[in-house]
Amino acid sequence: MTDTLHLLVERYGLLAVFLGCVAEGESAAILGGFFAHQRVFVAWQALAAAMAGAFAGDVLFFLAGRRLADRPFVQRMRGRPGFDDACRLVHDHPTAYVLLNRYAYGFRLIGGVAAGMSGIPVPKFIILNAVSSLVWALLFTGIGYVFGLGAEHIVGGELARHHRLIVAGIIAIVVTALALYVAHRRRLAAGVGD
Repeated sequence: MTDTLHLLVERYGLLAVFLGCVAEGESAAILGGFFAHQRVFVAWQALAAAMAGAFAGDVLFFLAGRRLADRPFVQRMRGRPGFDDACRLVHDHPTAYVLLNRYAYGFRLIGGVAAGMSGIPVPKFIILNAVSSLVWALLFTGIGYVFGLGAEHIVGGELARHHRLIVAGIIAIVVTALALYVAHRRRLAAGVGD
């Protein structure tokens, strides 16, 4: 079982990191960093997959706001809590907004659509988004890498080189992602932000 899991992670893991980072991908980026520390991925490849996924996701949301403003998907975004705040923020502080939007948990999707509906020029958005994506990827893959280092020290170097640590890492990341999801749903139920 662990050999199959290890093979799947080696073969498709970077693609999973990329796809996970297209959406709210903190967990995917952390997992990429963890596996980079465990030498399952090459560190720069994990970083590149996380950055590319974050960049692509934001560009997709931006283009949805820019080109599909009259479509039902975007119209639903406009009705979500926090959308008016996002529009106001992007209008008042466009540069800071694009650089920092991804760090507001649960805000990235509507934030990208709001940025697309604003008057931000596409080249400016692309450059700012690339810078923000790089910093974000460095931060979260770095957290995963440090988590891998800490796990190795706690569990021991010999066990860390075996597949059991990979399974433990996946479980830890899934538990973290689930906790963040539950916290986000509670915030939505309370009517705070998106």
